[in-house]
Amino acid sequence: MTTTGLSEAAPEAVRPRVTPWLVLGVAFFLSVVAVMAQFAAPPLMPVLMSAFGVDIAQASSLMSVFAITGVVLALPAGLVLGRFGPLPTGAAAAVAVVVGSVVAAAAPSYGVLLAGRAVQGLGTGLVGVTAPAVVATAFSPQRRGAAMGIWAMWVPAGSLLMYLIGPPLAMAHGWPAVWWLTAGLGVAALVAWVATLAAAGLRGAAGGNSAQRALADLREGLAGRDIWLLVLVFALFATANGAANTFIPVFLTGQRGFDVAGAAAVSSLAMAGMAVGSVAAGVVGDRIGSRRRVFAVALLATAPLAVLPYLLAGAALALALFAFGAFAGAIPSAVFASVPDAVPHPRLGGAGMAGIMLGQNAGFVAGPMLFAALLPSLDWAGTAAASGALVIVAALVGWRVRVR
Repeated sequence: MTTTGLSEAAPEAVRPRVTPWLVLGVAFFLSVVAVMAQFAAPPLMPVLMSAFGVDIAQASSLMSVFAITGVVLALPAGLVLGRFGPLPTGAAAAVAVVVGSVVAAAAPSYGVLLAGRAVQGLGTGLVGVTAPAVVATAFSPQRRGAAMGIWAMWVPAGSLLMYLIGPPLAMAHGWPAVWWLTAGLGVAALVAWVATLAAAGLRGAAGGNSAQRALADLREGLAGRDIWLLVLVFALFATANGAANTFIPVFLTGQRGFDVAGAAAVSSLAMAGMAVGSVAAGVVGDRIGSRRRVFAVALLATAPLAVLPYLLAGAALALALFAFGAFAGAIPSAVFASVPDAVPHPRLGGAGMAGIMLGQNAGFVAGPMLFAALLPSLDWAGTAAASGALVIVAALVGWRVRVR
């Protein structure tokens, strides 16, 4: 695939109505559904801990198993995308989300629930590589930052929706209803993805790539210094952010006296901030002509803001969560938009995104486990401060990445 524009990727097959914005919309929809499946667990964590009789350390595996699957799949997902192209790869992702959601909804035991989460993780891992590669294909470099800023809202938008919808749905119909919802949305996303990309002429890999060519592209895309520095930046950020997203609802119910629905609603302020920060980062990055400055400044700001929610209450707590989310949301947007500049050639953006997803999921594996391990000795604020220190390291590393 190229990254110069959708019409250049498949000029003979693109119909006039299949605009770059339509492709972005469908890619965003599939991505949001995958994140809703991923973040079905955190706002329901107290309910699930009670239902299955597990403690906070065991419950952290509901996010970790999801991310472990993503770590294992990240680089193979780049190969799959390079070999088969975006339509079948995205379709497989949607099917995995649907199947994993059904297994989770029907889970009679904690082990089966974990298995369903792992299958969902297959879907999110494929989406995280495929969707941004399609978005990069659809937009020119001059407009890619804003487009990536919109797509980068997939995590805050999906998690925000689940934080708002999940607890009321679970209280009204039981916790399995949340995963039945993501199964239904996954079917809708599958239909939309297949129909749109088929109409756009993105049925398979450009030129019918062989497995050997796909492997060569993956190796070339991940051969440079800058892409691995960018992977490290995102891994460190994801470690801190994954822990915060997983345990803030638990903190609010256990330490601030919120019920499950109230804790989810307050936690969702961080997700709302992330959505704002994501779009703002894309626009600012395009305007100033620099992605690196955006994510470096945002990382430095995120470090102290990660601690404040555990020290404040009332309106100050709400404001701190929103501010934390706004700066945290700017980071993925700027990092994703930097990937085409960090690989040897923009056509290798899919391979670069595979590396970024490897870093993200490695962080999501480490973050909840690290947070749960440090909490007994450091308390909530101290553990958040330790996470914030990782973000400062990420900012220092990020400044050395040679991207615009």
